[in-house]
Amino acid sequence: MCEVASAFMNGERVRLAYLDHAATTPMRETAIAAMAPYLADQFANPSGSHRFSRSARTAIDEARDDVAEVLGCAPGEVVFTSGGTEGDNAAIFGAVRRHGGVAVCSAAEHHAVLHCVEHLGGVVVAVDKHGVINVDELQLALDNVASRGERVAVVSVMAVNNEVGTITNMEEVSRIVRRYAPTAILHTDAVQGACWVDLAHLVSLVDILTLSSHKFGGPKGSGIMYLRNGVHLEPLIFGGGQERDRRSGTHNVAGIAATTAALTATATERHSENLRVMELKEQLLAGLHNIGGVHQTVPNEVSVPGIVHVCVEGVENEALLFLLDEEHLCASAASACASGAMEPSHVLAAMGVPRERAQGALRLSLGHSTTSGDIVQALGTLGRAVARLREHQRS
Repeated sequence: MCEVASAFMNGERVRLAYLDHAATTPMRETAIAAMAPYLADQFANPSGSHRFSRSARTAIDEARDDVAEVLGCAPGEVVFTSGGTEGDNAAIFGAVRRHGGVAVCSAAEHHAVLHCVEHLGGVVVAVDKHGVINVDELQLALDNVASRGERVAVVSVMAVNNEVGTITNMEEVSRIVRRYAPTAILHTDAVQGACWVDLAHLVSLVDILTLSSHKFGGPKGSGIMYLRNGVHLEPLIFGGGQERDRRSGTHNVAGIAATTAALTATATERHSENLRVMELKEQLLAGLHNIGGVHQTVPNEVSVPGIVHVCVEGVENEALLFLLDEEHLCASAASACASGAMEPSHVLAAMGVPRERAQGALRLSLGHSTTSGDIVQALGTLGRAVARLREHQRS
C-alpha cells in the first residue's frame, strides 16, 4: 500500500504525511468502536449499585483481565490511570512518600520522571552516547547512597527513549538494582515501548511499569500501571477508593475499553509491525542520506523501528519545522533548541551531542498508520525545505 493520509484543515482536505507517532498516534478503529457504547447509552458510573452500574463495572473487570493477559501478570496487578505522566509521578512520589529514601533515574528520562526525581532531591545518573543509562554509573550511584547510610526508594529507567528511540537493556538494569539496592522499587516508563518491545518480558523484570494509551492507538487521558503484588505506594490521588485504594477517581470506562482494545491489537500485531515499520525506516533513512548532511543520532541496532532521530546540518529545527508544517508534514524536534534562546534537548545534552549539531535535531516517528506513501511525501517535503534553508544561510 502506498497512499498518503489526509485530514481536514480549515475546512479543506489536504494530503498529510503524519510522522509524529511518538507524540501521539491516530486512534485505532477497534479502539474507537470499543469506546463508543460508553460515550452513548452505557454511561453509568461503575461505582454505583444498580444493574446499569454493574454492567459498566463488568466492562472494567473484563478489560483488566485482557490487559493482564497482554502483560503476563495477575488482573489485580493492573491499575488504570489517566496516562504516562500520572503513572510516572505515582511511581516516584508514591515510593518515596511510602517508604522514604532516595529516588534515582537516568539523565535521559522523560520529564515526567526526571522532574519528579529532581524535585525530591534525588540522584540523576549519566547516560552513554546513545542515551542509555550507564550501568557502571548506576552501580556507583547506588553504592554511594548506601555509603551515606540512606536507602534507595525507587530506581526509574525508561524502556525506550522518547526522543531518540534507544532501547534500554532492562535485564542488565534489573540485575544491578536487585544486587546493589535489593529493597528498592524498580520502575520503567514503557510509554514508548508498547508498540515495539515485549511488555510481558519487561513486566518480569520490574516492579512497576507505566503505559499511555494514546501512544499505541488508544485515546488521550487513559493509561495503565502494572504494580507488582506486594509492592506498596502512597496514593497520588485520594478520594473514593477506586482501584483498590491505589488510584481514586471515577473510572473512565470509555477510555479503559478503548485502551484495552488498542493494547490487544498492538500486542497481536507487534512482530509483523516491527518488520513492516523497519522497512519504512530504512526507506526513510536512505532518502535522508540522499539529501546530504543528515546524521542519524543512534543506529538502528539500538533503537526501535518507529523513531528516526537525525541532526540536519545547516538548518535550525525551528525554521525547518515551520516549513514542514506549511507542506503538511507532521514531525517534531522533540525538545527543540531555537536560535540561541532555548537550551538544547536535555536528552541530546546528556548524550554529549554538541549544541551546534543539536540545533538541527529532527524526530520523525512512524507507527501503525504510516505508509510508504507517507515516506515518499515526507522526503520530498524535507528535501525542498532543507535546500531552501541552506540557500537562505548562504545568501
